[in-house]
Amino acid sequence: MSTLTKGPVMLYTEQTPNPESLKFVTNRMLYPHNTADFREVDLAKKWSPLATTLFDFPYVKGVYISQNYVTITKEFNYQWEDIMLKLKEYIKEYVEADKPIINEGFEEVKAKLDQENLETYEGDDKEIVTKIMNLIETYVKPAVEMDGGNIEFKSYKEGVVTVIMQGSCSGCPSSTVTLKAGIEGMLQRMVPEVKEVVSEMG
Repeated sequence: MSTLTKGPVMLYTEQTPNPESLKFVTNRMLYPHNTADFREVDLAKKWSPLATTLFDFPYVKGVYISQNYVTITKEFNYQWEDIMLKLKEYIKEYVEADKPIINEGFEEVKAKLDQENLETYEGDDKEIVTKIMNLIETYVKPAVEMDGGNIEFKSYKEGVVTVIMQGSCSGCPSSTVTLKAGIEGMLQRMVPEVKEVVSEMG
């Protein structure tokens, strides 16, 4: 850990394009080089002590952790002004106490699933899928991450690419526009075999 991490924990919030999601940004690295998306408490209990405790709040519907921020998606019947400060204080205290964020082994499990996903393709399809995955990784992810979200490749079949939207992108009204206007357009230009991009919520 660098010496930078030992100062006081600073924490601020950032709006995301999804009104139900808010990005809680800290000056500490929480989960460098990777992303962790928890849509349900069972997965959180297995892999993330931080996400597990956040799910104890009745208004937390989803927790997405990446680099130096946590994106929280709330239940729609709560207002941010009523819950934001409580969450902010809780995350700040949690990080200050140096409690574990993500359990060891999560990256390996995630990498294994990605690899299994790729192994289901053969021949030309495998080449196309590799291209698509690289494009998403290089161009799409960094842009989406700035908004507190993530996108993962799920499948490719007969010209249709299915992606999974995570973090603030899951259930976000504007993510459909991003998907169709941005991602689909780019993939069609770079990989002529792509006819359409559809999404599933993470």
